[in-house]
Amino acid sequence: QVQLVESGGGLVQAGGSLRLSCAASGGTFSTWAMGWFRQAPGKEREFVARIGWNGANTFHADSVKGRFTISRGNAKNTVYLQMNSLKPADTAVYYCAADPNYLKLGTARLWGQGTQVTVSS
Repeated sequence: QVQLVESGGGLVQAGGSLRLSCAASGGTFSTWAMGWFRQAPGKEREFVARIGWNGANTFHADSVKGRFTISRGNAKNTVYLQMNSLKPADTAVYYCAADPNYLKLGTARLWGQGTQVTVSS
C-alpha cells in the first residue's frame, strides 16, 4: 500500500522548535518531489515548503522562510521539516505531499493523514 505517514507534531510554546517527519512507503519515491502544507481551523490549506527529488532544490513560503527548513533523508523516501522560532500563527495540521512534478505539489498524487502542531503563546 502506497502511503505517506507524518510524525513529530505536538504542543510547544512560542519560540520553541519541532521536527516533523514524513515517511513514504509502498513504492519508489526517490525521484519524486515532496513537500509540506498546513491547514489551520477555518482556513484554506496553504503551502509551506517543497524539495526536489535530489534535495538540491528547495523553496519555502515567505511566512516560514528563515524559521523552517525542509530536507530529505539519504534514502530519499523521507522528508523532514525543522521548525524553529514557532509562533501561535503556525498552529495547524501539517500535511506531507509527494508528486513526480516539483511544481505540482499543490495537487499532489499522494497526501499524508496530517499531524497536529499547536503553538501556545
